[in-house]
Amino acid sequence: MHKKKEFSKEDLELAKYLKALSHPARISIMKQLASSTTCFCGEIVEVLPLSQSTVSQHLKELKEAGLVKGEIEGTKVCYCIDDIEWQKAIDVISSFLNNNFHKKIECC
Repeated sequence: MHKKKEFSKEDLELAKYLKALSHPARISIMKQLASSTTCFCGEIVEVLPLSQSTVSQHLKELKEAGLVKGEIEGTKVCYCIDDIEWQKAIDVISSFLNNNFHKKIECC
């Protein structure tokens, strides 16, 4: 009997990044953070059609994936892109796309 193969570390990492980026609100948040050196959650709420609690939930998802980091400054949390983790995400996603979909496959 064959034992099922575990998912590779690379596949799990890829899924983590793609899941974090799989919502248009999180993509918009990442764009806002990329266009600024620092960004408070309140400022993000001002430019997105979402409530404070919804933005906070999306920031939590991005933070759990490691793409965003936050520091408490007074009564607010300052969020920014984690440059090291972002570069890892770029590398993992690029590798997946370049290594798996560059060949023309004959099918239906």
